[in-house]
Amino acid sequence: MSQKRWVALGIAAVLFVISVVSSIQSAVKTTDWGEMIGISTDIKEEVREKGTSPDKIVVLRLDGVIMDGGAGSLLAGSAYDHQRFLKQLEHAGEDPSVKGVVLRVNTPGGGVVESAEIAEKVMELQTEHKKPVYISMASTAASGGYYISALATKIIAHPSTLTGSIGVIVESFNYSEFAKKHGLDTNTITSGKHKDILSPSRKMTDEERDIMQSIVDDMYEEFVQVIVDGRDMPEKEVKQLADGRVYSGNQAKELQLVDELGSLDDTISILKKDYQLKGAQVVEYKNGPGLGIDQFIGSKVQNMFGSEVDLFELNDLIRQSNAPRPMYLYAK
Repeated sequence: MSQKRWVALGIAAVLFVISVVSSIQSAVKTTDWGEMIGISTDIKEEVREKGTSPDKIVVLRLDGVIMDGGAGSLLAGSAYDHQRFLKQLEHAGEDPSVKGVVLRVNTPGGGVVESAEIAEKVMELQTEHKKPVYISMASTAASGGYYISALATKIIAHPSTLTGSIGVIVESFNYSEFAKKHGLDTNTITSGKHKDILSPSRKMTDEERDIMQSIVDDMYEEFVQVIVDGRDMPEKEVKQLADGRVYSGNQAKELQLVDELGSLDDTISILKKDYQLKGAQVVEYKNGPGLGIDQFIGSKVQNMFGSEVDLFELNDLIRQSNAPRPMYLYAK
């Protein structure tokens, strides 16, 4: 068999694997596995600190890349579940015994829409339910993680937290030179000249770059406005800080991007003091008993290939196979 055929066969095999895994991912997300195999999706409370009053403070954890149905959830043992997290926020708002929420943020950000959906729930907690939302930043609370945090009542970061990364990114890969080198052609039929914008099979034109840049700029302006409103900062000052760079917790404090420095326990104590909740019980929302199907498959994949396998590389490959989209993401 010629070298060209081997190359073509290899590419086809890779694309087939990506397609199969993506299809499994889609099926997993659209199937009611809780009903099908008896996995509970109820929200359970785990007591973190006992209290002397019926009042409660809820701790919610925002861990991982913020994507709804993204590939990351299939390959991680403890995946971020966007819809479940939104339900936890709603539950905290509807529970009359909950007097405050601490959101533990440990994320490099994620989808523009998903970040905005969480931010809307954070605002609802404060405006509709009259409950303070305090942010406790962990190792990373960047881009979409900061977008969400900016609208909270108060932000507490660790001195070494990486935050900021205020901006928007769209990424796509291009294999046109590789295909040309190996004699591979792509046939594309579209209804308009921009239908295949960001196609990996050809280079982007200057006109297409301008189109995508206008979208990125529009979403960037929205990000800036969220900080202007949430942090009560002048737009000019925000834009000076919003060039995409990350800041340490110490730097963010000096720049007024966060309010105080401290740990999760410090954040809980500050909330108790600020709202006279000294006797409140502190609980943390957990998922119902049993693994979700995402976590089940993820654990099986790791068992099959061993802990030494870097599943993040496969994760990235699958994620890049999806259509490019704007992200509030601190890229690695």
